[in-house]
Amino acid sequence: MARKSRVFRARAPGRINWIGEHTDYNGGLVLPAPLDLDTRVAVEWRDDSRVLGSSRERPDAAAELSAPPASDWLDYPRGVARVLAAAGWLPARGFSLRAESDLPQGAGLSSSAALLAASALALLAAAGRKVALRDRPELARLCQRAEVEFAGVPCGILDHYAVLCGRRDAALRVDCATLETRAVPLPDSHAILIFDTGVERSLRSGGYAERRAECLRALEGARAALGRPLASLSELAQGDLGRIAGALDPIALRRARHVVAENLRVDEFIAALASGDVASAGERLYASHASLRDDYEVSCPEADALVADARELGAAGARIVGAGFGGCTLHWVEAGHADAFAKSLAERFAARFGRTPRFWRARPGRPASLY
Repeated sequence: MARKSRVFRARAPGRINWIGEHTDYNGGLVLPAPLDLDTRVAVEWRDDSRVLGSSRERPDAAAELSAPPASDWLDYPRGVARVLAAAGWLPARGFSLRAESDLPQGAGLSSSAALLAASALALLAAAGRKVALRDRPELARLCQRAEVEFAGVPCGILDHYAVLCGRRDAALRVDCATLETRAVPLPDSHAILIFDTGVERSLRSGGYAERRAECLRALEGARAALGRPLASLSELAQGDLGRIAGALDPIALRRARHVVAENLRVDEFIAALASGDVASAGERLYASHASLRDDYEVSCPEADALVADARELGAAGARIVGAGFGGCTLHWVEAGHADAFAKSLAERFAARFGRTPRFWRARPGRPASLY
């Protein structure tokens, strides 16, 4: 799209979540940081109510702004435009949007939140509305609302907050119940490698929604067993698990156990980083993977193999990231050994699964912005 005065451009990064998985929609703790892989959009208002989308990676799409969701990629920019208009942030009018991305789709690196955030910033710029830093948490909530209500994904706020409010020089400890945040410096001694399992998943599919329903079932059972109001599973203490065990079915109990333990692991990981104890911090990553595999049941054989082989090859820590059911794994390795580690891990994966995995060395990125 040629540069014109009426064209507005924005970019938004993917994100890596160090630890704290499936805790965001359970009111818990997460530790995300933006990546240097971006989604970029260019937006121009139209004189009608149509929304036209073109993309380097996906088929072109078109729909009326007011039409129901079409289960295509244009649902995301169209949905966020409608949510922003309903909130009084935008006029309700048609637009043309061109998108391109370095982010792999369906890999657990927040490609959908990046598309939402970049679309939101470009549309707001087109409407002449400046987005101050203090506005970004609310904009993250509106982007989350668009994904839940329009794209049909019952997600939490982790991804949208990370891509809009993240920092380049640190991870953010975010309490998803309050959006209280604090920066967590990361050591330079170790690098993050991201391996793609090659198993693509869609959050519109049933597994993610099932986990949310199971957590709600666990929450309702915990309220009845404890006789007290609970806003989320993250308000449970570890000692509560024994008291609610008899009131929950085995699946609901496993989901609650993951949430309680994962919240503890977030702060244990941060404390270990602060004391320079890389080995202890890394063990929290391995424990997170085991919990996501066994208690939350969102891993897959490819991810399990990558994590097990990473331990054998000397990685400080590793785990599946994102919603699971495929996607990517995170590997925390000594910076000087990262290239040799990646080569060995890729060779092991290829020998086991008959294909060479894609992988990246994760580098700090910037939060979403105009450009």
